[in-house]
Amino acid sequence: MNRLRWRCRRGMRELDVLLARYLEDVYPHASPAHREAFEALLELQDPTILAYVVGRTSPADPNLADVIKQLTAASP
Repeated sequence: MNRLRWRCRRGMRELDVLLARYLEDVYPHASPAHREAFEALLELQDPTILAYVVGRTSPADPNLADVIKQLTAASP
């Protein structure tokens, strides 16, 4: 978890908050496929993640799309 927590630190504070919240609240109970998708998400560049989060584009991977939905649903 510490390694993932470190990888949630991004260049954009907004992404830091969303990713860290998902890691703490959803990741521990997520399916293996969704955990893998979240870890793949952390490999992407900030502009790509932001485009997914704000809905400018959608990922082709359905598991990654589910993770993005959960990320945005968890935001206040």
